[in-house]
Amino acid sequence: MRLEFAALGVGFFILPLIIGGGLLFNRMRSDRRLVNRFAALHRPARALVVEDVVPTESLRSIAIRIVSGIGDWVLRVGLLSGRTRDDVEATLRGAGHTGPAALRLFIGTKLLLVGILPASAWVAIDDMNIAFSTKVICIAAAAIMGMVGPDMVVRKRRDNHTKRIRDQIPDALDMMVICAGAGLGLGTTIVRVAHELQHSHPAIALELAHTANELQMMTDSKIPLTNLGTRCGVESAKRLATTLLQSAQYGTPLTDALRALAAELRTELITRFEAKAARMPVLLTLPMVAFILPCVFLVIGGPAVIKVIHALS
Repeated sequence: MRLEFAALGVGFFILPLIIGGGLLFNRMRSDRRLVNRFAALHRPARALVVEDVVPTESLRSIAIRIVSGIGDWVLRVGLLSGRTRDDVEATLRGAGHTGPAALRLFIGTKLLLVGILPASAWVAIDDMNIAFSTKVICIAAAAIMGMVGPDMVVRKRRDNHTKRIRDQIPDALDMMVICAGAGLGLGTTIVRVAHELQHSHPAIALELAHTANELQMMTDSKIPLTNLGTRCGVESAKRLATTLLQSAQYGTPLTDALRALAAELRTELITRFEAKAARMPVLLTLPMVAFILPCVFLVIGGPAVIKVIHALS
């Protein structure tokens, strides 16, 4: 009995330490990322917002070429319908992955996982002494995971990407107001903001860089600005595109329109932060009940329980 109570006390003592250590490690990682972002601001700026190129001789590039080749074969054969392909491309664009290479990699990865995961599950459970129906269920679950897993990952990345865009648009608007007030045109302003924010706000900088490239290739500025709001899938981005369209079509002052929109989006951002802060007491109730109250009960009732054990032994 004493050993059980001792193990229980040690468990209540070690479990908060493990959870606290994990939270501290996660906070240290966030601080390290923040330090790296500040250090990147002082590096020499690049001329274009481009992704890092993987060396052609690396193992990763070889694997990417193989997976991309499989996806390209699926697209050339025509196994995907046009509507399905458009939906997948829209989802990938919402996650920040553009171009045909992203679609080929996604399809190739999904096809490989559908074949590899069931085979791995069959090899893992082949020697286990379990029923044949259970093996079939495990293999089917692995196949379903290989089919659904990439979609879940892409949707999660899309949600994170849209959240970052929604939080970073007010800062981009403030810089666009400065550029417009300095006398820069619409296209030059977008290029300048994308160039300056590529390290501190990579999500919105990437979308603005795509818009700047489309503005340089197309004569009609309506199409790139409309694509900006559609591609991001965020209400604030659509409002930004509408503001830029109205300014370009009707000749309204760009500085005043951007300043008003920036104030509105900043107010909405502060409102979201206040809503999250208001939820904190409710969210802290369960951790308090699970971790703090047992410690309080252990400290208060522990001596009495020990005395009762000694009296009954």
